[in-house]
Amino acid sequence: MSKGVITKISGPLVVASGMRDANMFDVVRVSNSRLIGEIIEMHGDRASVQVYEETSGIRTGEPVESTNEPLSVELGPGLIKGIFDGIQRPLNVIREMAGNNLTRGIEVPSLSREAVWHFDCVAGVGDRVSAGDILGTVNETDIVVHKIMVPPQVSGVIKEIADGDYKITDKVGIIEKDNGEEFEIKLMQKWPVRKGRPYAKKLSPDVPLVTGQRVVDALFPIAKGGVAAIPGPFGSGKTVTQHQLAKWAEADIVVYIGCGERGNEMTDVLNEFPELIDPHTGKSLMERTVLIANTSDMPVAAREASIYTGITIAEYFRDMGYSVALMADSTSRWAEALREMSGRLEEMPGEEGYPAYLGSRLAQFYERAGRVISLGKDAREGALSVIGAVSPPGGDISEPVSQATLRIVKVFWGLDSALAYKRHFPAINWLTSYSLYADSLGEWFNRNVSDEWTTLRGNLMSLLSDEAALDEIVKLVGMDALSAPDRLKMEAARSIREDFLHQLAFHEVDTYSSLKKQYCMMKLVNEYYDESLDALKEGASIEDIVKLAVRESIGRFKYILEENVDAEYERISMQLRKELKEAIDRKEDF
Repeated sequence: MSKGVITKISGPLVVASGMRDANMFDVVRVSNSRLIGEIIEMHGDRASVQVYEETSGIRTGEPVESTNEPLSVELGPGLIKGIFDGIQRPLNVIREMAGNNLTRGIEVPSLSREAVWHFDCVAGVGDRVSAGDILGTVNETDIVVHKIMVPPQVSGVIKEIADGDYKITDKVGIIEKDNGEEFEIKLMQKWPVRKGRPYAKKLSPDVPLVTGQRVVDALFPIAKGGVAAIPGPFGSGKTVTQHQLAKWAEADIVVYIGCGERGNEMTDVLNEFPELIDPHTGKSLMERTVLIANTSDMPVAAREASIYTGITIAEYFRDMGYSVALMADSTSRWAEALREMSGRLEEMPGEEGYPAYLGSRLAQFYERAGRVISLGKDAREGALSVIGAVSPPGGDISEPVSQATLRIVKVFWGLDSALAYKRHFPAINWLTSYSLYADSLGEWFNRNVSDEWTTLRGNLMSLLSDEAALDEIVKLVGMDALSAPDRLKMEAARSIREDFLHQLAFHEVDTYSSLKKQYCMMKLVNEYYDESLDALKEGASIEDIVKLAVRESIGRFKYILEENVDAEYERISMQLRKELKEAIDRKEDF
């Protein structure tokens, strides 16, 4: 164990000499207060340590002791429903021990050593196992079955294993490795946070992560195992959008990282998530959620680690064969922590003071997402989808963090403060947002929903684009200057915006739309435009077409219960044709 002494202190950065035997990224204990830190730079026997706790009051000459282990997380039963800080310390346990404020140097195990879990074997004595094979299961919550797997780099024959009630540090069995060594099976394993967990094979992103949010699923879909960014200014609805995705997305596990967010916002998340009812199970959303809380007033270095802590936990559940959705809110605060530590290390700054390696660090994080075949005999398919919020200063997405993120992610949901001020939510701007998965996922939608899906989506996007161009003319000379077909385009686009894209998160029906309902809504808007265009050619008046009573029914279709969708679609479709025929007949009578 390498020991040294403090020679320099600069905020969360501590420099220690006499650390020649320590390794890069080793976890160290700093000063007599035994603060947790991590080595981030080595010069001869001098180690630069980023300390994950407040450094006020420590002095030069105090000891620094390396644990000779990298920063790792404990993976096992007890993660679900857990609320951890950036380095996986359980905040609820610390609160019981030390009150409302984090006590410096406190040493608390990440997972409870007292909790007892019932372990059911699925493997037996004499079975040959290798990395990723499932040895048994623990019912962690009512809806999550925790699979106890052989850790990576371990293989051999099971010498003993038994059902029973165990604590996570108890021995539940023994694997005799190929070299004759015995490996004790426990319910818990450790994994270094900066290293991605291995898998057998990565799959192409051709299955959508269905969210029930129309602007996402229909216009800018994300694949299972995909990566998306939600940049937006203050008040544009980033947090509510992420809540909706956490609640409704087809994910078995949700990992939410509050990275450098305001304390009151994180408090809202901690209060709201237990009260949110999971629509898939009827239980609390916390029954399948892990929360990492690292607020803006916590030490800045721990903010940098929180992203890696969260994604390592997410990878662990992915390896079990679950679909995991990770919400990082926000990567801008993480980048600010990176910039502060880089400045204290006196590294050459890049654009706006961010380190030159900002882009590569962001890529390392996002590239850990994916839909994979896990290690193990049964070839489990798991997915880790990453949705990162970006908080650009003043909403300016030309700043370095947003631009570096856009070079990596394949889905961009650009939140617009102008839409938010108009009370249009979700405030995702359809002219600036994009999804590079749209084409590959279009085949899935055509196959599983309707072969018209991509055609309808293309028509909607085309109408919205044409509306933006026509809107400039309307602002100059007024709506009356437009031709009848152009006025019809404006009306159809308004129907798309107000009836289809506008979705009320707090309405009991509209909060979620199935793919079938979304298809019917797209088809109704397209039918209104196409058949009205035909009616215009047959002499109907544009004023009559704009004032059709059926438009109210099309607008209220989103409030129809899922079981009534087919019948209501048929009724509205027939009403549309009937009213258009009446409009044509009126013109002929005239």
